[in-house]
Amino acid sequence: MKKVLITGAGGFIGSHLAEYCVSRKIQVRTFVRYNSRNYWGWLEQSPCRGDIEVLTGDIRDYDSVFSAMKGCDSVFHLAALIGIPYSYVSPLAYIKTNVEGTYNVLQSSKELGLKNVIVTSTSETYGTAQYVPIDEKHPLVGQSPYSASKIAADQLAQSYCRSFGLPVRIVRPFNTYGPRQSARAVIPTIISQILAGCRELKLGNVTPTRDFNYVKDTVRGFWEISQAKEFLGETVNIGTGTEVSIKDLVGSISRLLGQKVKIIQERQRIRGAETEVDRLCCDNTKLIRATGWRPQYDLEKGLQETIPWIKKNLAAYKPDFYNV
Repeated sequence: MKKVLITGAGGFIGSHLAEYCVSRKIQVRTFVRYNSRNYWGWLEQSPCRGDIEVLTGDIRDYDSVFSAMKGCDSVFHLAALIGIPYSYVSPLAYIKTNVEGTYNVLQSSKELGLKNVIVTSTSETYGTAQYVPIDEKHPLVGQSPYSASKIAADQLAQSYCRSFGLPVRIVRPFNTYGPRQSARAVIPTIISQILAGCRELKLGNVTPTRDFNYVKDTVRGFWEISQAKEFLGETVNIGTGTEVSIKDLVGSISRLLGQKVKIIQERQRIRGAETEVDRLCCDNTKLIRATGWRPQYDLEKGLQETIPWIKKNLAAYKPDFYNV
C-alpha cells in the first residue's frame, strides 16, 4: 500500500484504523459523510489529524465515492449503518447505505484498477451460532435487516472478485469495543449508566453471549488481512475465541468500577425471539495460521482502557436515553 482510502473513517473503528495506517507510514485519505458543519467525527480529536487527508461526501453517491478513490491504490471500506434496532425501523436505509454503498466502492475500485479492496463484514451475518467456535464456513443467516444487508454486501463483493478479478478481501470482526464506541453498543451502555450514578441498569436480553474484541486488536487484524495474499477473495474472522454473557459482562464492569448494580430489563431494548442472536464465539484459526495475529487484549485489559475514556467523555453519552 502507498495511498489508501478509508470510508467511514469518522467512526469508531475507522478512526482507529486511519491512525494505525498513519503509524505504518501509509498515505491516508479518509471519506466521511458530508455535513454542513464540515464535522469529521472522531478524526476531529485524532492526534494524527494533520497527517490525514479528509474528503466529505456520501457513500450512497457513486460520483463522490469514485472521486474520493482517485489516486489511491487501496481501500478499506467501513462506511455503513450498523445499529441493529434502527434497521427494524428503516430497512431500506440499510439497503441503500450498506448494499448500494458497497456497490459504489466495488465499481469505483474496478474502474480505477485498485490493487487492494477490503470490505468490512460483521459476525451478525452468522446469526445464532449453529456450532462453536464459528468458522468462516458457518451458514449466513439474516436475523435482522442489518445483518441481511451485510450478507448482501459480502456476496456482492465476492461476486466482483469472481466476475471481474477484483482483489477483494472481506474482514468479519466479532463484537469490537473500546474508546470512541457509540452508546448504542452494550459495553458503553453499561459503563456510562454506572458512571452516571445508575444502580439499576436498563438493558435488554442478558443471556446472549458475545466474543468481545478490543479495537486495537481488530485494527491489527484488518491490516494483517489486507497484506495476506492467501486471503484474496476470502472472508476472514477477527475475534478472541472466547465468549461472555451480557450478564457476566455487567459483573465484570461493575467490579472494575467498584459498584453493585441491579439489572432491569426494558421491553424496548429486548430483541424478538426470532431476531436475537443468542450466541457468538469466533474461530480465529484462519487468521492466526496465515498471519500470526493474536489478540493482545483480554476483556479485562480492554475494559481498563475503555472505562477511563468513557469517564472522560461521559458528556457525549446520554445514559438515561435508549440509543437506537
